Amino acid sequence: MLETYFMPSAGPRYGIGQQKPARAMALPGVKEHATGYASVGLTGRRVTQRSIATLGALGMHRIRRLALALAMCGLVGACASPPSNISRIPVLTGQETSKDGLFTQPVKWEHSKPGCKGDCPTIKVDSIVFPGNPKLSDLIDNALAYMTGIGNSTVPAYSNIAEYEQYFWKTAAPRDSTLLSARTRYRNSSLTVVELDTWQYMTGMTHGISATQFLNWDNKTAKVLSLADVLRPGQRQAYNAALKEAHARWLSANPELVGDLNTFVRQWPFQESTNYAFTDQGLVIKYDSYQIAPYSAGQPELVISYDSLRGILKPEFLPS
Repeated sequence: MLETYFMPSAGPRYGIGQQKPARAMALPGVKEHATGYASVGLTGRRVTQRSIATLGALGMHRIRRLALALAMCGLVGACASPPSNISRIPVLTGQETSKDGLFTQPVKWEHSKPGCKGDCPTIKVDSIVFPGNPKLSDLIDNALAYMTGIGNSTVPAYSNIAEYEQYFWKTAAPRDSTLLSARTRYRNSSLTVVELDTWQYMTGMTHGISATQFLNWDNKTAKVLSLADVLRPGQRQAYNAALKEAHARWLSANPELVGDLNTFVRQWPFQESTNYAFTDQGLVIKYDSYQIAPYSAGQPELVISYDSLRGILKPEFLPS
């Protein structure tokens, strides 16, 4: 099955009021929804030069996340189905489950462009590695590099953070800044969930743009679990319905942000997402800025409880 993805086309850096053109590419073996600039949810809003520049940066990040999904598939191969006779989600608090799982070590550093004085581009890394698990460590390193939005070709000229750093010094403007971060969001003896975050500011933008991607890692099979791997067959629509209900609860819980509900929903309509993470409470679905809410809302998180997912998730991914 072929699905359409949008990847950035070759070209120079784009400034205020200019959007980078996109070119459609068919990628085999990845079954996710096509994504383009139109899906950022700005229907009905007045678009200014500043908002166009912001949208361009946002679109770049979302496009790179699709490239990240492809990179994941290439690095970890087809995701194997977990066993169906045991629960993968213990009935414990977050404090307890976080004691188990793969061992991690922090990786932290901040660099400025060598030889630069005055306003200089910077890169900050606040990430993790998994000693004894180079496959997952390399995946995180590769994925964070792919999530960056700076590059002049469809295929990035770098494949890891070290290569990205060298490329960044050659292409960055004086005040450009990149933050790459990774942390474990949930851990037990069976699963390790890693949250990857990027924040980028390009000289001339009104503010930086952030993006998030979850990795749900199967400790036993050493594979990334896609949404299709954890849903029962034929339950994708039921999952989307449960996510929409979680979105409605999120709207009700944020009256100060929403204001007039009809106006807000018209400007920021609900969007489906496969960016999920296992937690003790249920599946957390995280959105980037401007996807379902204005920038002031940050990166909204919707929670679908495990009770709401009975009959939707495979039994082994529900608490015993």
